[in-house]
Amino acid sequence: MERLRNHYLFPEISARELEHIKKYPNEKVIRLGIGNTTEPIPEVITLAMSDFTRALSTPEGYRGYGAEQGNMELRKAIVKTFYGDLPVKDTEVFVSDGSQCDISRLQLLLGSNVTIAVQDPSFPAYIDSSVIIGQAGGFEDETGKYQNIVYMKCGPQNHFFPDLSNTLRTDVIFFCSPNNPTGHAASREQLEQLVEFAKENGSIIVYDSAYAAYITDESPQSIYEIPGAIEVAIEISSFSKIAGFTGVRLGWTVVPDELLFSNGFPVIHDFNRIVCSCFNGASNVAQAGGLACLSPEGAKAMLSVVDYYKENANILAESFASLGLNVYGGVNAPYLWVHCPGLRSWDVFNEILEKTHIITVPGSGFGPGGEEFIRVTTFGHRETILEASTRLKSLVLV
Repeated sequence: MERLRNHYLFPEISARELEHIKKYPNEKVIRLGIGNTTEPIPEVITLAMSDFTRALSTPEGYRGYGAEQGNMELRKAIVKTFYGDLPVKDTEVFVSDGSQCDISRLQLLLGSNVTIAVQDPSFPAYIDSSVIIGQAGGFEDETGKYQNIVYMKCGPQNHFFPDLSNTLRTDVIFFCSPNNPTGHAASREQLEQLVEFAKENGSIIVYDSAYAAYITDESPQSIYEIPGAIEVAIEISSFSKIAGFTGVRLGWTVVPDELLFSNGFPVIHDFNRIVCSCFNGASNVAQAGGLACLSPEGAKAMLSVVDYYKENANILAESFASLGLNVYGGVNAPYLWVHCPGLRSWDVFNEILEKTHIITVPGSGFGPGGEEFIRVTTFGHRETILEASTRLKSLVLV
């Protein structure tokens, strides 16, 4: 714990927001920072949760503990909806209370003696959970890196994909696509390189596909679209950003039977033991909502909200582009990755907050590769996004 960086990114942003509100009590702050969904959950989904909840007050409808791995009906629906003809079985799906919780359970499974690699920039939880479990070594203030973590540089200069020919071998590779924060969805060719790299090095890929529903081009929505991936990859995903379940909490992890430790023992057996030892299963109410999400009517309603956030992305991307800035992301993910050359990301964060009363996220919070960038979420009510657009167009960064 002492090796953690002094402040976790998002609580630090919240603290600065509170200071700003004290300074400007009459100004309306617009939050385009933390990636929290804003639009109501479609009624077809909430009604299913409501009906399930009311039934709990009856002898016939009451349910207590469920299977730690999740409701089998939901596990089957996840396979049918998200994996189709891909080589994923319902018995390989573990329903959870969200992908961030599953990251920590996977870290518990992997232990403190493994080496890890992360995209740079990447979601902070991969690194912070690695530090907590004891994998990371010391923190080098001058570089912004931990000693025992391999940072795979992913920026515009290399099409947001690491140069694997110059990447050190590690036991585990955390990889998020579409990436948070850059919004880049890895191409099929890029993921084929990643899978081949993992096979050659005996590495396990922990693949985060939480934003896969936002993909609009030909990029794979699952690592298992790549031949051989079932032998090297664990996939984690979530209902949070596609169904507005950030507060409901529901996700899943796929651990294929074919994924083996070096001694030939199936990883799924140990992960199942971790789940059964540390988790009592996802909320029955949340799982009822998950099933409703995957019904034909629920899926249609859910994806209409995803389209709403994509329209927000178009509005905000045009606003930043009007300032002469290079804007990445926003096409396959609900985030914009805005480049502010020559400027420190925390300075840009502070300047935008001071001049426009808009909260963003400094790119350096996602790793050294995020310096000079800010991340902007496209989650927001349309009127709020339009107001933010108007404020941003008058911004002059110095």
